[in-house]
Amino acid sequence: MDTMAPIRPAVRRARRISLSAGPAAAAKARRHVRAAIYAWDAPVDLTVAALLTSELVTNAIRHEAGETVMLALTCASGQFRVDVHDTSRSAPMPVDGPADTETGRGLLLVASLSTNWGYYRTPAGKAVYFTLAFNAYLDEDDDHSPRRDCSWSGES
Repeated sequence: MDTMAPIRPAVRRARRISLSAGPAAAAKARRHVRAAIYAWDAPVDLTVAALLTSELVTNAIRHEAGETVMLALTCASGQFRVDVHDTSRSAPMPVDGPADTETGRGLLLVASLSTNWGYYRTPAGKAVYFTLAFNAYLDEDDDHSPRRDCSWSGES
């Protein structure tokens, strides 16, 4: 019998971080994303994960009436996922504007660089998310790509 065992364990890791809705929130969110990817050894590109997180957090703060936004990080089933919760009820809409526009194209970046993205309603407002599929072929020496699958046994 020729049976192939799964290469990566199906371990689910999650973190939720409350961020003050201010100018430092995007940088703090990027640090948390990088730390989680390293801690969980998730094989995704750190630069892309940080960029897309920054876009979602910046959008949430721009439309947030409250004092905080929630960052939820999940690593499971072959993907790393970032959800950003806010109190706005407005649906996120990608803007396809002129190339020289300084704002408004963040969701186009999210759509083009992520494996999947979307939003869902929450009791308090909405959450916008993106996923990055694990890349089994990332170079072991690449500083942007931890190699294992969410197998960190520390606090989640």
